[in-house]
Amino acid sequence: MTEERPGMGMVSFVGAGPGDPELLTIKGRNAIAAADLVLYTGSLVPEAVLAHAAPHARKVNSAPLTLEECHALMRETAFAGKPVARVHTGDTSLYGALREQSALLDRDGIPWRVIPGITAACAAAAAAGITFTVPEVTQSLVITRMPGRTPMPESESLHALSSHKTSLAIYLSSQLVEDMQAELLQSLPPETPVICAYSIGWPNQQLYRTTLADVARCVRENELYHQTVFLVLPGLDAEGAPSRLYAADFSHGWRKASA
Repeated sequence: MTEERPGMGMVSFVGAGPGDPELLTIKGRNAIAAADLVLYTGSLVPEAVLAHAAPHARKVNSAPLTLEECHALMRETAFAGKPVARVHTGDTSLYGALREQSALLDRDGIPWRVIPGITAACAAAAAAGITFTVPEVTQSLVITRMPGRTPMPESESLHALSSHKTSLAIYLSSQLVEDMQAELLQSLPPETPVICAYSIGWPNQQLYRTTLADVARCVRENELYHQTVFLVLPGLDAEGAPSRLYAADFSHGWRKASA
């Protein structure tokens, strides 16, 4: 991230969330409203997210463009002293191309910043009304994916990660669901709860609660082959322990424990 520079337009990388335009942050909405160029991932970001763009703003779908073509558009606008909103799906820190784009901006001396968005795993958990953490059962969340055309490091195989028995959010893997299921079954019991969250934040959003034993069948029967995130939740049905935060016998900086 770099500071503003006189005469140079700022590029704002905006995390648009999973699709629901009402999940766009106020800061992200303001960046879109101020931009002269709104460059958005049209294959994943609905046009409703762009509703606050200025009437004069140029709105360009980046889906058919290359990295160099995207950069040329941002460079032209920034060098003209005008702001750019580079709108990504979800949050820019996950499975995006922030590093590559920001490197080109740094090379050309163009200032940029990042405005975070809500990632699909958190939106799916909210839609399902569940928590990833259960006191004394699981206190960690792993966000990962299956290897595809983009390989995975050997140390991050799904079998290895799931052996920790933490909650998992698995992205970009619905077309490899049989392989995903087989990997998980090496470490987790077949009755492990799984939520299949399809098109979260879009009008056709669907949620299916199933088990690890049946997850591949659930995907096939409901044709969940795109835009699906899997929440694997070993602690979902565990009794666990209540949070200590509001327990009467628990002291913290804002309250003393009761006798």
